[in-house]
Amino acid sequence: MRYRVLGGTGIQVSVHCLGTMMFGAVGNPDHDDCVRIVHAALDQGVNFVDTADMYSAGESEVIVGKALRGRRDDVVLATKVHFPMGEGPNRGGNSRRWIVREVEESLRRLGTDWIDLYQVHRPDHTTDVEETLGALTDLVRAGKIRAFGCSTFPAEEIVEAHHVAERRALGRFRTEQPPYSILARGIEAAVLPVCQRYGMGVLVWSPLASGFLSGRYRQGRPVDLTAGRPALTPARFDPALPGNAAKYAAVESLAALAEEVGCGLPELAVAFTVAHPAVTSAIIGPRTMEQLEGLLKGATLTLDDAVLDRIDEIVPPGTNLYQPDGVWSPPVLTDPALRRRPLPDRAAA
Repeated sequence: MRYRVLGGTGIQVSVHCLGTMMFGAVGNPDHDDCVRIVHAALDQGVNFVDTADMYSAGESEVIVGKALRGRRDDVVLATKVHFPMGEGPNRGGNSRRWIVREVEESLRRLGTDWIDLYQVHRPDHTTDVEETLGALTDLVRAGKIRAFGCSTFPAEEIVEAHHVAERRALGRFRTEQPPYSILARGIEAAVLPVCQRYGMGVLVWSPLASGFLSGRYRQGRPVDLTAGRPALTPARFDPALPGNAAKYAAVESLAALAEEVGCGLPELAVAFTVAHPAVTSAIIGPRTMEQLEGLLKGATLTLDDAVLDRIDEIVPPGTNLYQPDGVWSPPVLTDPALRRRPLPDRAAA
């Protein structure tokens, strides 16, 4: 396993990062099995583990904590904060009040005294970014976290955060964790260049495009929309919907290319993401040991320029063939009142 520096922090992380979203009730509820998966990844040279407080309502962090007992010093541990954790108006978001409280809960669940990378899971338009950066900077000074970053932030929000950090002499986001795959290349246009401009590390999630590049969903084959990922978002997988035609066609072309290269479609998909110069690590999120072994098998795969050119022909750079799950939408797009003048003021004369 190769290692890259994480956003100028000097911390060396493996190019494959073990994601644990599927640990717990949402995916694999067998704690012992999940612990074995973590240990197997570490034994293969993975030293980077990513989780979040909201994964299975904290259960994922508990499992990761169990797995890292006795091995904590060898692991770069990342977790996230933002999404609601229980009932109440102040049990989520990016406020100082919530971040300072929730980091203690994550430390308790993880069974550790420090978090290497603490990430803001999504933007929060109700909280001034200075408030968020101030709280995170204080946590670094207190020794509870080593560095902090953001996740699924649009380019303009990243730029604003860096400007605020500079003006107010606060710590800055060292990393960004965006969705990125062959089928969702939108971040190539602005997010990745901005991260390069500010020297940020990039941990990409969903390199298999929510399972679309796993090889399970192919053109002309029936899809069970009542099980697995299709049950969560059937409209994304239903081959009868016209909007999915381009995705299924791209998958067929990519599968043929993978066969020419001599690898599986998942290996091709992950190798594509880590070939981008802005990307530090790709998060692989296995639910089973078999899935982990299959993903790690492709760690040595190198895609040459000819293969990357073929991928560009199938899905042009900067193109999204689908909208990744959980991508934050600015309030100006979700609230019509923010983009409409009062009725008496709308006419030009």
